[in-house]
Amino acid sequence: MALNTEKNLKLYYSIKEVSEMVGVSESNLRFWEKEIPLIKPKTTGNNVRQYTEKDIENIRAVYNLVKVRGFKLAAAKKMLRENKDGVDKNARVMEGLIKVRDELKELKKQLDYLT
Repeated sequence: MALNTEKNLKLYYSIKEVSEMVGVSESNLRFWEKEIPLIKPKTTGNNVRQYTEKDIENIRAVYNLVKVRGFKLAAAKKMLRENKDGVDKNARVMEGLIKVRDELKELKKQLDYLT
């Protein structure tokens, strides 16, 4: 049996790690946690939040709706409640498009440097 080296072995992420991954402040994550029922990280006895991959997917979906597409938080909450699968799919597509855009910008910079 082959070892899957692509799989991330980390089960839980701190609020700081998630904040850096997604690109929002820790206080924003705490606020979204209060407002969006899908975001429910585990907490330790010291009230330290531990986010799973699923929590991070949900946070990215909220980020896509609020920060990228410009929805109000109440509208994002309603969309997530009514059509979570569609929102997840759109968030993944947007992430892919943003990565492609960034790569194209980098290539353009390199081409400009050559000319």
